[in-house]
Amino acid sequence: MKYCSRCLYPANHPLNITFDEQGVCSGCRVHEEKDVLDWGERREKLQKIFNEFRTRSRTIHDCIVPVSGARDSYFIIHTVKNVFNMHPLLVTYNKHYNTNVGIRNLAYLKTLFGCDNMMMTVSPERVKRITRETLRKRGSMYWHCLAGQTVFPVQIAVKFRIPLIVWGAHQGVDQVGMFSHLDEVEMTRKYRKEHDLMGLEAEDLVRDAEDLTIEDVEPYVYPHDKELEVVGVRGIYLNNYIRWDSKAQHELMIRLYQYETLEQQRTFDTYNDVDCFHYSGIHDFIKFLKWGYGKVTDHASREIRLKRMTREEGIDMARRYQHVQPKDLPLFLEWMGMREEEFWGHIDAYRDPRIWRYRRGEWELRDSILNHQQDEGVEEVRLEKKAGCRFIITPSKKPEDGEENYLLMGRGWVD
Repeated sequence: MKYCSRCLYPANHPLNITFDEQGVCSGCRVHEEKDVLDWGERREKLQKIFNEFRTRSRTIHDCIVPVSGARDSYFIIHTVKNVFNMHPLLVTYNKHYNTNVGIRNLAYLKTLFGCDNMMMTVSPERVKRITRETLRKRGSMYWHCLAGQTVFPVQIAVKFRIPLIVWGAHQGVDQVGMFSHLDEVEMTRKYRKEHDLMGLEAEDLVRDAEDLTIEDVEPYVYPHDKELEVVGVRGIYLNNYIRWDSKAQHELMIRLYQYETLEQQRTFDTYNDVDCFHYSGIHDFIKFLKWGYGKVTDHASREIRLKRMTREEGIDMARRYQHVQPKDLPLFLEWMGMREEEFWGHIDAYRDPRIWRYRRGEWELRDSILNHQQDEGVEEVRLEKKAGCRFIITPSKKPEDGEENYLLMGRGWVD
């Protein structure tokens, strides 16, 4: 397998990646734009967009912002509301795999910023039936989360005629360099289907399904193009207009709003995805079993590009985390009512043969970044490390009760 000579990404990246004559991947090359673009000018473009959509009627919401109890939700709301003085409607898809930390972060988010929030919680039994089908058709236990998070904000935009949706970072720009920041790529049904949903729309899920109807997947159906046209729905990504640095952004939110962090099972990043029992656990392990790398590679590659980690330090992180066996599988299997043998059967069917082979009754990893520390050309394209890369664990805002169960709905507000 070919690996980038600067970061840790392999050629079989599911979002697609290319390499130049120096062996540097497209993601690293587009990332270089962060150090040369005029971000003051980009900020002015963002201001013009906000001014265009700022409501002048008696309605109270200028835009919609999808939020959760983690990721860049705090930074996005801080930017939209406190920096650009917009009035956002917060929209949340309940992913069901909620942690106590995520529930608290979301409650504090709504409280501290004083924003309205709409949440959709799909029936757990319906979600379980959908997840059985996505495990069978894509080896994914997270499809419903990705589908819900990307469609509910669009549905609300159409229903309440709020045309502007503000998203955080576009993976095709920030991770693999599919687009330049200057392309100002926006949210589309096509990108959502091909990449977020692994080519599987809600309607596709029903075909050949034993226990699903079109009514079951209705919450995940994207609005018709005609509906989007009438309202003029537009989804922009902040990372096209603001120099995106997830670590620095989270640390600012920790200082300003006491965002709560959490140690993760399979990566060193304690800031992202603290709201989900499984994202950095069994969901990430599935990613590793499919493609031969996990979130630790994503996070290390990001830190290498931001000059806080050397490639060798990134490989050491991959060595430390990529083979970690997650502890959350029994919880998921109990919730699903699924046998472990059935679960692994679904996952093994989607291993990439370019990186895995089945021999003598066992799966073997053909190659990994661990074998590529001394690759030719690494020194010629190396970025000089400028800062350290320490992620912190913040004090808990509430003593944990010790129960390892999902919280479908918390109180949702803080006095």
